[in-house]
Amino acid sequence: MAYGVPVLVLKEGTQRTTGRDALRANILAARILSETLRTSLGPRGLDKMLVDSFGDVTITNDGATIVKEMEVQHPAAKLLVEVAKAQDAEVGDGTTTAVVLAGLLLEKAENLLDQEIHPTIIIEGYKEALAKALEEYDKISIKVDPKDKSMLKELARTALASKYVGSGAVLERLIDLVVEAVLTIAEPQEDGTLKVDINNVKIEKKKGESLLDTSLVKGIVLDKEVVHPSMPRRIEKAKIALLDMPLEVEKPEITAKINITSPEQIRAFLEEETRLLKDMVEKIASVGANVVICQKGIDDVAQYFLAKKGILAVRRVKRSDMEKLERATGGRIVSSIRDLTPEDLGEAELVEERKVGTDKMVFIEGCKNPKAVTILLRGANDMELDEAERSIHDALSVLRNVLKEPKIVGGGGAPEVELAMRLREHARARGGKEALAIEAYADALEEIALILAESAGLDPLDARAQLRAHHEKGLINAGVDVIQGNVLEDMVKVNIIDPTLVKKQVLKSATEAATAILKIDDIIAAAPPKKEKEKEREGEKFKF
Repeated sequence: MAYGVPVLVLKEGTQRTTGRDALRANILAARILSETLRTSLGPRGLDKMLVDSFGDVTITNDGATIVKEMEVQHPAAKLLVEVAKAQDAEVGDGTTTAVVLAGLLLEKAENLLDQEIHPTIIIEGYKEALAKALEEYDKISIKVDPKDKSMLKELARTALASKYVGSGAVLERLIDLVVEAVLTIAEPQEDGTLKVDINNVKIEKKKGESLLDTSLVKGIVLDKEVVHPSMPRRIEKAKIALLDMPLEVEKPEITAKINITSPEQIRAFLEEETRLLKDMVEKIASVGANVVICQKGIDDVAQYFLAKKGILAVRRVKRSDMEKLERATGGRIVSSIRDLTPEDLGEAELVEERKVGTDKMVFIEGCKNPKAVTILLRGANDMELDEAERSIHDALSVLRNVLKEPKIVGGGGAPEVELAMRLREHARARGGKEALAIEAYADALEEIALILAESAGLDPLDARAQLRAHHEKGLINAGVDVIQGNVLEDMVKVNIIDPTLVKKQVLKSATEAATAILKIDDIIAAAPPKKEKEKEREGEKFKF
């Protein structure tokens, strides 16, 4: 064996960090991201201003939006970004809590690592704590009636309280709109729950007026205008044809040449095109349609014939809007004019082009049983509209979750403190090194309530003592009322409530992220690709 000969296993420029150093680097990166979001938690949470590489500004306290816009580079911190995205996709709310809790779990794990406890034991303890916490959530949850409008309003209020719109007349207006929108599109299931697809609530933003002028349209609003000036601008008792095809003469798939030798042949060619378009319009009129919504283009000649028939037409409508129109009007999207029948037509009380701000929009409203609706958002500027849209998305998600699983828990950190107490009891009964990890999990959960207390201007240590005293007496819904700035014995009584489904998902997302990071003991990072200028410089070195 020859010694002293360097052996290159990895590519030149690759960096490698192993063992505890790798673990601590990952924990530090994840904790820094988590602590960035910490001040955004709860109704008194502060906003972040994010400026991207193009100079576009986003102001928000929505966890998922913050981490998406931050352009995070560190691979471990990227894991937390994925957590926020997964939380947002699954339940639409609780994104900030999930990232903050993941950071807290890693912070507590770091203390255990300092005591020479192996990461695998911490992971096992965390998984056991998660299973126990999910089990206890079912015990402390309160079953509710999903059709109870006042309860749904309070859930929407809790979801919107931590947002930009979280106070005054605007809050009340948005709560009413969101609850009405969800109840309109909800579909009863056999097991008694209500199924809600929030994609069927279209949010259309238009600058101008104020958030108070936001309205709910029981139908669809299209950001389009009527295609021809001679067409009617208002049609009552509308019969709507939904077309997934162009009202144009189709071009052949293969390249074709037509040799024309006389003007009569040109005229015959053009007349045939006109006849084809006229036949299409005649077919639409014959089935009784007086409104045409087309996903593709409408030829100028076809527009003229439609206008002559008194048919209102809109073209180049998005596929997603076509599907919403199908659900709202009860019509069917047709891909061929030949297949169009009177049964395929959707119905609406009114189709009208209106001016909203500086733009024209087409309103399709007064549908008999609309299973898709539109919230027309108004606001002073784009940033306000974007934040209001994110707030409404969160509120819609919360209502969907409680209709899917009609169980609630108190807000203000109440369930977290209760679970922390029960997990500590479980750890004492269990014993072993895993018990230390379960206790660490309980400490991380309890800290969520302390962050809320801190943002309300309370002393965290006093708040912890009061909360523990209440929970030891059996007051499972005792939590922090952030708005009033005190500790209450029953959060449910003052209608500060959260859906159990969101809370469970927060625990799952945060625990999975923390355990994934704790499992890593080796970081092998390839060298970034060289930029052109560097390559040129290297090339210069070897020129003689």
